[in-house]
Amino acid sequence: MKMIKKAITLSLGLVMMGGTASFAQSLADAKKAMDAEQYQKAGAMLKTLVNTQGTKGENFFNLGEVYLRTDDIDSARAVFTKGIAADAKYALNYVGLGHADLKSGNPTSAKTNFDKALQLGTKDYQTYLAIGRAYTDQAKPDYAAALPNLQKAEELDAKDKDAETFLALGDFYAMQTKNTEAYPMYLRALDINPNLNRAHVQIGRMYKMAFAFPEAETELKKATESDPNYGPAYRELAENEMQWSRADVKNAEAKRAEALANMRKYLDLTDKSFESRLRYAQFLVYAGDFVTLEKEVATLNAEANNPKEFVVIRMRGYSAIENKNYEQGLKYMNELFARKQDESRILGDDYLYLGKAYAATGNDSLAVLNIEKAVKLDSTKVEELAAVGKKLFEGRKYQQAADVYRKVISLNSKNPSMAMNNYWLGSADYFAYAIANSEKKNPDKKMLVEADTAFSRMLSVAPETEIGWLYKARINKLMDNAETPTGLAVPFYEKYIQLVTVTKPEKATSSTNMKGLVEAYNWLGAFYSGSDKEKSKEYFNKTLAIDPQNAYATESLKSLTAPPAPAKKAPIKK
Repeated sequence: MKMIKKAITLSLGLVMMGGTASFAQSLADAKKAMDAEQYQKAGAMLKTLVNTQGTKGENFFNLGEVYLRTDDIDSARAVFTKGIAADAKYALNYVGLGHADLKSGNPTSAKTNFDKALQLGTKDYQTYLAIGRAYTDQAKPDYAAALPNLQKAEELDAKDKDAETFLALGDFYAMQTKNTEAYPMYLRALDINPNLNRAHVQIGRMYKMAFAFPEAETELKKATESDPNYGPAYRELAENEMQWSRADVKNAEAKRAEALANMRKYLDLTDKSFESRLRYAQFLVYAGDFVTLEKEVATLNAEANNPKEFVVIRMRGYSAIENKNYEQGLKYMNELFARKQDESRILGDDYLYLGKAYAATGNDSLAVLNIEKAVKLDSTKVEELAAVGKKLFEGRKYQQAADVYRKVISLNSKNPSMAMNNYWLGSADYFAYAIANSEKKNPDKKMLVEADTAFSRMLSVAPETEIGWLYKARINKLMDNAETPTGLAVPFYEKYIQLVTVTKPEKATSSTNMKGLVEAYNWLGAFYSGSDKEKSKEYFNKTLAIDPQNAYATESLKSLTAPPAPAKKAPIKK
């Protein structure tokens, strides 16, 4: 009988030990999945633990962390609250509530919850560690509040048993690009746990930020060699190779292919959750693979009220427009702008793509309006507005084109392409005036003054650009008195001739400059015909040397060389 009781007791003990071991292993697996960004897998495991081990606060805390990492703040708060009800002495669920408060923009409530946590765990380094991490895990991290908590965690973990303490300190410094301070923290974390893949990934990321791409690759591959299924390492490898491709033109194509392959591997290893697919889609934007992106985001749907649906709609719009599906792109972009709850999240690129869609569908005024907004947010996008001006110019909408180029120049006067933008502004103003003048619409000569000023600005940067001098001649010709010209255009035509035939004679043979020379010689010949016939003949002969069949020069020379008509005899008075 005693033996039977002993056997029963022993068997029960084994069952209890096995159950405890199973729980511990499952929680460790859930944390490992969370670290590997397998949030669906981690969430499923933790939900099971919450149901089977419902009195353990740690299960609730980790499940809430999964919700926080996927930006489901309401669910996170509900889980943390249940965790407190299940285990009121477990401090970290109060930290979780404070973390949710910070993400909701309520630091006062967060502080209240953090204080409650500290009342329960004043000597527990994990409480301070979690609070420190919560302060850094925000859109705008509160580094001043985070540091003393992280330092207190290190102090309480006196025997340096937990690598996570140094990992958090390393992240704290790395987020501020204080890599000199971050690096030794990651090394200390690796001293405690050589298999801490996250530390290798963070070190690799720092190398990438310093454009030390080979060193970054070496460090990141330490993580993949330690655990071939560690997804975040492949993501960082992909981003490292994509940046590397831009620095190494010779191997750019191969590096881009490697980058995309590694990003697909990251997607496969992170259980293709919404979060990992979203990350993959965002990488496709960075990689410029809009064909694949359009297919990916077509089936990427967020849960109701998930703020990341805004990002999905954005990528749908961008990819449709890049793939020339302009009407569909316009629909998506208008849907994006209609989300008033996300108004503060609108970017310069959003206005830019909306403007591109309007331009492609023929709504030039709305195109200009939106691209102008994009440039105001990011002046480097000024050439996108210039492209709209060029389209209007090519469509012979000269006045509209001039208005656009004026905006281009005022929005970014230091743009490297400003000389060319002044060229298009001057040309647009010139043609707008010339056409209106030919149609007897009595245009304002202010347009000519603005055109002349634009070419002067262009020539101040590029004085040997002969087309600028030719246009200044044409503009001044129109500004002069049409009936009795005073020669306003003379110095500019002469400067043009000097540049093309003397300074750079090789330019005289181009078809464009041959036409320009004919224009200059004929106009100067006509101007001097009344005051200096020999000079006038010289210019017309130069025209015929280039264009022997030129009718105007031929007829003008005949007129200049013809003998004067005999004087009429006075009638004889009878």
